[in-house]
Amino acid sequence: MKPGTKRIPYGVSDFVAVREQNLYYVDKTMYLPKLEDEAHNLFFIRPRRFGKSLFISMLRAYYDLNLAGRFQELFGNLWIGSQPTALQGKFQVLYLDFSKIGGNIENLEEKFNGYCGQCIDFFVQNLYADYYSEQTKEAVRKVDYASGKLNALSLEAQQKGYQLYLIVDEYDNFTNVVLNEHGEDVYWALTHASGFYREIFKVFKGMFARIFMTGVSPVTLDDLTSGFNIGWHISTKAPFNQMLGFSTEDVMEMFSYYKDLGEMRADSDIEAIINSMKPWYDNYCFAEEALHTQSRVFNCDMVLYYLRNYIETGEPPKQMIDPNTKTDYNKMKKLLQLDKLDGDRKGIIRTIAEKGEIVSTLEETFPAKQLVLPQMFTSLLFYYGMLTIKGTRGAKLILGIPNNNVRKQYYTYLEEEYQQKAYLDTNRLTDYYYDMAYDGKWREGLTFLADSYKAVSSIRDNIEAERNLQGFFMAYLNLCEYYYTAPELELNHGYCDFFLLPNLTHYASKHSYIIELKVLSKKDYETKPEDGKPSKAQEQWEEAEEQIKRYAQAPRVEALRQGTTLHKIIMQFAGGELVRMDEIK
Repeated sequence: MKPGTKRIPYGVSDFVAVREQNLYYVDKTMYLPKLEDEAHNLFFIRPRRFGKSLFISMLRAYYDLNLAGRFQELFGNLWIGSQPTALQGKFQVLYLDFSKIGGNIENLEEKFNGYCGQCIDFFVQNLYADYYSEQTKEAVRKVDYASGKLNALSLEAQQKGYQLYLIVDEYDNFTNVVLNEHGEDVYWALTHASGFYREIFKVFKGMFARIFMTGVSPVTLDDLTSGFNIGWHISTKAPFNQMLGFSTEDVMEMFSYYKDLGEMRADSDIEAIINSMKPWYDNYCFAEEALHTQSRVFNCDMVLYYLRNYIETGEPPKQMIDPNTKTDYNKMKKLLQLDKLDGDRKGIIRTIAEKGEIVSTLEETFPAKQLVLPQMFTSLLFYYGMLTIKGTRGAKLILGIPNNNVRKQYYTYLEEEYQQKAYLDTNRLTDYYYDMAYDGKWREGLTFLADSYKAVSSIRDNIEAERNLQGFFMAYLNLCEYYYTAPELELNHGYCDFFLLPNLTHYASKHSYIIELKVLSKKDYETKPEDGKPSKAQEQWEEAEEQIKRYAQAPRVEALRQGTTLHKIIMQFAGGELVRMDEIK
């Protein structure tokens, strides 16, 4: 980059470093007064990779009395710079990151006390050494458990009227791991009665003037705070909907900055770039009241990943999904226990994957014991970023898949489930996809998929059978890099089953596809028609022909196929078996 250009802060979560090293910063300081107007003890839940760590690093820098003299340097040209609050630079800040606490269950308490103890010792011995007597420092040093150290520290802090601010990142990290790997009994022992984790929360409440905690799930929150009202959950309040992540306006401003400074190709169309990112990284809404008043929120790490690639190569990244998020998927899979799901929760995953949405209430907090309840599980998917608010249905919310990035996670789960039932050679399948994209040879690949479906299908009633079939095709079409798979795309007042949109950004595909799946029971397929009347199979086929021709005539289709040859394919199944397949001219 040219001298003076702000570097991209991909993977950087230290606010002071961002400012000192001239990295680009999306200003979130306008939220500071809003936070101060809320309760003094706050919890804020967001999915991974939404900028939580950088945000709380900014909080630390703003309130830390050790940095009060650097306010202009760090905040001068930001929103808060011209209108600081009275609390700026007035606190001793204790920062704890519970993601750093690991180890097996046998030594978890020891690890917890060890990590927190080091942070508290550093707090009193180094960060704020000038404020504490040698007597207090020695008293803190002698105690070997975290809650005891805090109690020793608080005596002098209270006596001298010091303002203490506690910031905790990933407050739920190791408790979620415990819950999922060791079960409810062990988790219960940590978070209830005299468990060490619950005990330290009691100390937090009585000691700190303000508390700000972040995590990815509200489960631990409910178990830890029931009965003594430690905090206020602001995660789904409209004023904080865009506090983390990037708004469309944020992204527009950022990309324009780099283009104006000549770091992007001169012919770069910023609006077109943002539109190409939206289906992959955008569409998050965390508050019902923000549905019609605010733009949707982008996953900020994904945007920075795209921007970095675009500046380096002049092109979008070949893989629209950051490879680093694979670890996030594995973490999420563990947290949701996807390999141990019972029937109800597995059914919810399948419904969402197949329909793209689900109607549900949204629970703000819930104890771990209620996680087995389907409505709680849906709420958990929302907090993990696997669902977002898309609309309302009476008193309930329509929670849908936010974008292609998340959709691929659902399809990956379905694919894993199908592969366990019957192995499908995905290498061979992706070769067939090449033939479809470049040569227009579709019959072999789709027949291969149909034959593979027959091996895993369990046919119940027609509706269930059609959903199963669609779920199977979604899962495996997801593996095709040459297309963006758009299920249930609205075309001419109807919804086609699949539109394979060419990924021309990365591949020179010459063919695109609308695929319509039709399902009959074996009984209906084999029933002989009355004289002079078409069979049920023929009736269904003719209906499908009319539908697919209507879809293809939709005004949007011309733009969506982007000059490629469009193929209209109908696949008819009976009893889990492909009985007819043709291209409609």
